[in-house]
Amino acid sequence: MGSNPLQLPDGDRRTFLKSAVAAGVLAGAAKLSSGVFAGEKSMLKLGLVGAGGRGSGAAAEALNADPDTRLYAMADAFDDRLVDSMGRLQKLHGARVDVPRERQYSGFDGYKQVIDSCDVVLLATPPHFRPQHLAYCVEKGKHVFFEKPVAVDITGVRSVIKSAQEAKAKNICFASGFCYRYDLAKRETVKRLHDGAVGDVLTMHVAFNTGPLWHRGQDPKWSDMEYQMRNWYYFTWLSGDHIVEQHVHNMDKAAWVMNGKMPVAATGLGGRQVRTEKKYGNIFDHHAVVFEYDNGIKLFSFCRQMPKCFADVSDHIVGTKGSCQLMKHMITGQTNWAYTGPEPSMYQVEHNELFAAIRAGKIVNDGESAAHSTLMAIMGRMATYTGQKVEWDWLMKKSKEDLTPPAYDMSASLPEWTRTIALPGTTKLV
Repeated sequence: MGSNPLQLPDGDRRTFLKSAVAAGVLAGAAKLSSGVFAGEKSMLKLGLVGAGGRGSGAAAEALNADPDTRLYAMADAFDDRLVDSMGRLQKLHGARVDVPRERQYSGFDGYKQVIDSCDVVLLATPPHFRPQHLAYCVEKGKHVFFEKPVAVDITGVRSVIKSAQEAKAKNICFASGFCYRYDLAKRETVKRLHDGAVGDVLTMHVAFNTGPLWHRGQDPKWSDMEYQMRNWYYFTWLSGDHIVEQHVHNMDKAAWVMNGKMPVAATGLGGRQVRTEKKYGNIFDHHAVVFEYDNGIKLFSFCRQMPKCFADVSDHIVGTKGSCQLMKHMITGQTNWAYTGPEPSMYQVEHNELFAAIRAGKIVNDGESAAHSTLMAIMGRMATYTGQKVEWDWLMKKSKEDLTPPAYDMSASLPEWTRTIALPGTTKLV
């Protein structure tokens, strides 16, 4: 996303170009306290795990946030992604991208070498891998920035909640990529909502309806695993489906507006009407979900990825005294207000604040809220996949959903369930 949230060329809402622009505009924006890392510790070694467009963007933003950092090690499932990312980052940051061949790791286990050797780790792989990578970061005592969503199934969510709690005990910064919470305009808008600008919230309507995304094609030399990994967005075990990978932003904003209050149940519908070819894996192309809260509030949620359709990325909040269009930073009703303040890149702000906290010896940890927002999106997916009513307490206490494949082997053929398309009324809750 960004100033044009409908342009998603690299499988995420942030492009490398936007990161580069932000790096130039906001260089030096963070006023970091000096002397916290004295002598040999003054330079922070950054590690990047996941060298696609989002990972490259995060690395550029991290380097820009603190002048006393250098990119020290990188890992990705594929060597060609490392080479491409390295070239782009070196054009921006020159010698500060200090990743010789011996600190470039490809394959499934390279994340361990990166985490072992660095001070701050940036995680931007497909979401399936987030829980295991976060657990290893915490085990090794490393500060970490991790992209959203934080998992693709309930097993992963439970793991991330545990890691977040352990990070707090170890005084480790544990910062998520739910970037809208770092947008100054949205911060001011949500503050006013919390102060009662629209009264008591009655209902919310959120949407992430866009066009289709990238597809990286097929090569006869690729194994089944390599094909799914290179086209990870279209396989639920890797992405969580677009309701989890993309629409989760709206879930997180709704949770923010609700001061962390989670829905108690969800019902929904969805399917594959346009994106039906085999190459598109097993995710749906549209979802519609109604989330219910214990106080009677309902959240109406819609997401769609189809060409030549009306696009809408929005969040509307209706209260007893007025309404709010959160993406436009406007409130109408008894109070009429629109944001007119500064609007720096929220992607850069999140890194500025993270590195300022590290330098000041403060802790940033939004792992549990990130896990809850992710679970909210997973709950919506489970409702649309099965056609059943899904309850939050059942998910947290009884669901055994685990989308982990039998093995991480790039030469392997994956089991049929990784390609099976859900059929509402037939697919079972797990």
